[in-house]
Amino acid sequence: MSAENLELIRSLMPAPEVDLVTLFTDDEVAAQLIEAVRHLFDPGFFSVQHVPGAEPATHDGLDGFRASWLDWLAPWASYRTEVEELIDLGDRVVAVVCDYARREPGAPEVALHTATVWTVRDGRIVREDSYPGGRAEALASVGLNE
Repeated sequence: MSAENLELIRSLMPAPEVDLVTLFTDDEVAAQLIEAVRHLFDPGFFSVQHVPGAEPATHDGLDGFRASWLDWLAPWASYRTEVEELIDLGDRVVAVVCDYARREPGAPEVALHTATVWTVRDGRIVREDSYPGGRAEALASVGLNE
């Protein structure tokens, strides 16, 4: 199943030119996206944001997932992501990405290295854990060293 899990997560990764601010803040676009991917997620899906210095924040369902992205994207005028690596761990997939964001239109992009651990059960995503600390932090969360 691990190859299928890897492909499932790969299918969710946005193209590098997709602006996540537009994707998540436009209610109509976000609703269409959620409906298009809902079948890939377990009904009990939840996401957890692990921000250094704060308690992890848990969000239920795809609406909660969107809400967490809206909070994260609030200070940015644009935000895009490029996948650097997908690591197959069987029922989990670590997505290592470089995010590029601008505070104001036309400002230089800031690069942020982040990672997400996706947990898949029976072909559906049950959990997403995001780590703004990147690859090392995500791998440590699943008991692996770099």
